[in-house]
Amino acid sequence: MDGFASLLDGYRRFRGGDYQRQHERWIELREGQSPQVMVIACSDSRVDPALIFDVSPGEIFSVRNVANLVPPYEEGGGRHGVSAALEFAVTQLEVPNVVVMGHGSCGGCQAALSRGFKNAPEGEGGFISHWVDMLDEPRDRIVAQYGDGPEAARELELETVRISLRNLRSFAFVKERENAGKLALHGAYFAIRDGVLHVMNDRGKFAPA
Repeated sequence: MDGFASLLDGYRRFRGGDYQRQHERWIELREGQSPQVMVIACSDSRVDPALIFDVSPGEIFSVRNVANLVPPYEEGGGRHGVSAALEFAVTQLEVPNVVVMGHGSCGGCQAALSRGFKNAPEGEGGFISHWVDMLDEPRDRIVAQYGDGPEAARELELETVRISLRNLRSFAFVKERENAGKLALHGAYFAIRDGVLHVMNDRGKFAPA
């Protein structure tokens, strides 16, 4: 378990270093949190929002999953991890901003693009396949236009951000706060290849920050 041992080594460095440097901040956080931003990002180990945005403890409320996807609002049907986190951030913490951040070289998008896990049983890709089937419609459209190479992969990675933002607005408590000017939704895309963050404008286009 060398991986876990390395985590413990990291904890010890943190406890003797950054924790001490920001000790007053950690004392404040004992009383609770009041982040100004919720970030919905991919679980990919290369795209930690706290590192990319260089934030201190308590500044962002983050949710990470395969391909940074937000399912549309629905009742019943099982556990709702993203929905619960979204509800907590928006209605309880009252964050004024929600950011959906996609990224380059996304394995989830590649799985959707290649349909590599289609019809696979759970434990062999079935859970992944069912999760990324939210991308079926845009994948077919993108493949028809770009093929199934790197350009198509990037287009699908960008489209995950647009889809998640659209699905965020299917939650009444999000839409109501956005219409009232109490909540702003943002899209972003981190290009791992060159480390550039791209920000989405009101027309759904991305440009370097």
